[in-house]
Amino acid sequence: MSIQVYGIPNCGTCKKAFQWLQDNGIDYEFINTKEKPPSRQTIQNWVKSLGSQSMRNTSGQSYRALGDEKKTWTDEEWIEAFAKDAMLLKRPLFVKDGTAVMVGFKDKDEAIREKFGLKE
Repeated sequence: MSIQVYGIPNCGTCKKAFQWLQDNGIDYEFINTKEKPPSRQTIQNWVKSLGSQSMRNTSGQSYRALGDEKKTWTDEEWIEAFAKDAMLLKRPLFVKDGTAVMVGFKDKDEAIREKFGLKE
């Protein structure tokens, strides 16, 4: 199993996710989206898997700086915005075997295990 975790190192939610992965003996690769922003094609694939709404970092400054028109944006417009500013992406974003499986880290342990395809 190959898991990539996209986010930024000083994000508290990312740190919780890293600790959970370590506590559960899961190897992962961390990709810092500030240093290595995902490509437009990658983001497009993530939106196909997760939908643009769940991927929005609505508590960040970048999101708040967008105008009211963001409320009516299509997935395509969100893909463009995410590609221009990776800080609009909710963190962490998990990719397993090439497919985005989860964004954020608020689910219960069982739900996380299910999304990662882990057996109890």
